[in-house]
Amino acid sequence: MNWRSEHVWVELLKGSRKRGNFFWACILFLGSLGFLSVGASSYLGSGYDRFDRKEGIVRIFRWGFPGIKRRVFLQFLMRDIKSIRIQVKEGLYPRRILYMEIRGQGVIPLTRTDEKFFTPREIEQKAAELAYFLRVPIEVF
Repeated sequence: MNWRSEHVWVELLKGSRKRGNFFWACILFLGSLGFLSVGASSYLGSGYDRFDRKEGIVRIFRWGFPGIKRRVFLQFLMRDIKSIRIQVKEGLYPRRILYMEIRGQGVIPLTRTDEKFFTPREIEQKAAELAYFLRVPIEVF
């Protein structure tokens, strides 16, 4: 609808208020809520590593993403631990990860794989203390 007088001309424009734009705005909002919930659950998702020398058992527990298989629980004998591994990659995206190598099961990460807050000295100290406690060698790769 347009309105016009001798000194003023008003022309109404439809703008961006279309059904398609509202649809995509809702889809993006719901998608962002999904990312927010996954981010919050991974932030709150934690666990523990229990090394019991008396029983000779290692227990690793982690909370995963919400769902059917949310709990991750690993249990194995200490004598099956082959070594403690340190992975240090410097550069644009530095990575410092501590792993435990288990005979017949491969390697299990003990620190978060996206953890960037460990300095090389801290990761080495943590690996040395754990290797000394478990009485296993340290490997660097």
